[in-house]
Amino acid sequence: MEAPKRCFEILLLLLLLVSANPNAFLHRALAEGVTPEEAKQLRDEVRGMFYHAFNGYMEHAFPLDELRPLSCGGEDTLGGYALTLIDSLDMLALLGDWEHFASSVEWIGKNLQFDINKTVSVFETTIRVLGGLLSAHLIASDYATGMKIPSYDNQLLNLAEDLARRLLPAFETPTGIPFGSVNLLHGVDEHESKITSTAGGGTLTLEFGVLSRLTNDPIFEQVTKNAVRGLWARRSKLNLVGAHINVFTGEWTQKDAGIGTSIDSFYEYLLKAYLLFGDEEYLFIFQEAYAAAMHYLYNDPWYVEVNMDSAAIVWPLFNSLQAFWPGLQVLAGDIDPAIRTHKAFFSVWKRYGFTPEGFNLATLSVQQGQKSYPLRPELIESTYWLYKATRDPRYLDVGRDMVASLQYGARCPCGYCHISDVEFHKQEDHMESFFLAETVKYLWLLFDLAVGPDNLVENGPYKYIFSTEGHLLPATPQISLLREHCSYIGAFCKSSDYNQESRTSDIATDPHEANGSGSNEGQVHSRFSSSSTFFESTLTSGLVKGFCPGLSHGQKFGITYLEPVDTTNQYESANKREPNMLQSHSMVVVPDQGSDYSHSNNDNDHDNLQENQ
Repeated sequence: MEAPKRCFEILLLLLLLVSANPNAFLHRALAEGVTPEEAKQLRDEVRGMFYHAFNGYMEHAFPLDELRPLSCGGEDTLGGYALTLIDSLDMLALLGDWEHFASSVEWIGKNLQFDINKTVSVFETTIRVLGGLLSAHLIASDYATGMKIPSYDNQLLNLAEDLARRLLPAFETPTGIPFGSVNLLHGVDEHESKITSTAGGGTLTLEFGVLSRLTNDPIFEQVTKNAVRGLWARRSKLNLVGAHINVFTGEWTQKDAGIGTSIDSFYEYLLKAYLLFGDEEYLFIFQEAYAAAMHYLYNDPWYVEVNMDSAAIVWPLFNSLQAFWPGLQVLAGDIDPAIRTHKAFFSVWKRYGFTPEGFNLATLSVQQGQKSYPLRPELIESTYWLYKATRDPRYLDVGRDMVASLQYGARCPCGYCHISDVEFHKQEDHMESFFLAETVKYLWLLFDLAVGPDNLVENGPYKYIFSTEGHLLPATPQISLLREHCSYIGAFCKSSDYNQESRTSDIATDPHEANGSGSNEGQVHSRFSSSSTFFESTLTSGLVKGFCPGLSHGQKFGITYLEPVDTTNQYESANKREPNMLQSHSMVVVPDQGSDYSHSNNDNDHDNLQENQ
């Protein structure tokens, strides 16, 4: 009789303790879900997943762009330049695989060329190829990374610059927003669509900005920053942007505002450009855009799509690209809504084993025609960032479930397959390069962080910003502290910070040659030059630093709001119209001084928003 009484007393004590501090017991129980030993096993399993797919690509698909993992073949999907190998370079370095990293860099430096007659996506080529080359260059050229290649002589940087110059003709539009595609040999085709997505035009700043700093040529950063300004100037009075826009007229052709498809990484690069470059203009735009998104799009814990002018709901849908958002919120310091949204998004994964491209929030079912899971990394990325920020072990449980889904549902003979239908787990014979660049990278980082990190990102010499393709961009002094010597108020930034020599390089000045061929084979043509006054900015202007405290951010940067365009003249340049002076929320809007969007730039300390704490 004494034993049952004693057990009852212990149980009562436990209940009292749980009611007093339930979180402590919850966390302890969750912590027992993934033990340190299991976390190590999961990290090693993810490493094996990477090499299963990478070796499958190298054996069966290389040098074609991507692997067909079911049939063990290959296919060219972007430009025919070993896309998956380029996308995998910094993951090899992250794993400490110097042998494969060095041999891959050497092969690319000797064999890759971009003077080919291929029309490619500006967005995909930038984030996958340009980003991959720059990240690998920064690792291979620096002893501090532990992956320095002694024989390396800037071959990847030279390729990156050549590629970027071939993309420049896409920016030859009245709005500054680039065409969606460009031919690497001949420039923009005369029949190229004038419609592009907001993400496509606004997700280029990191890669082009880093390239400008590495080559001392401001043109790359200037054109991409001008594209962001072109998009933001055409936002609605609610500070929302649409999904698709005409790059000539500035007219929105799809006015659905959201955080997912066609818009997602526009928000991402606003914050990350500030984190990497310290440019307050990006921070200001992000703060305005983020506040509007949380006000009009957020239906706790989900996000919907609304009309950018009226905020009327047009699409109660969770699409898989939205899943990056909680990770972005972690970087912005808005943790609580990130936790709730991640939980909601993961409930969809748990229901099907993967996230479908579209999940209807009204019917709580997979959206018709959007049943596939193309090995996307976004939810895994947010899981990593939330674990990094909170160290809550529930995210290790989430990661374990994701590994199990990929291993049992997507693994196939030579790699990992697309899932064409998440309800029946039907496999499709395709593996995107981003599976190696992002999906397994974030999974590996998650479990390595749990074990006790020993990798370039967590313990390396620099803070790293991840591009939207998961490429590692370090906050080195050359990239992030370009003009730190003149950041104090009243200092004078010498124009020698950048090489301002007027040069045209292999860029032709005749606009009629943009689609030519023949004697100009191997060159691309653009009206832009490094000394272009149209894109003049503080990178080269030598302006006195410091602002009058009475000015708003809008006045400091001269950010304008443009009324909707008049479509009676389809090709009227939006830059030539007089912008109206309006007030939008807290921002006082003033017209630009002149047509060059010239502005002042404040390099105030931005340590409060470092991506890696």
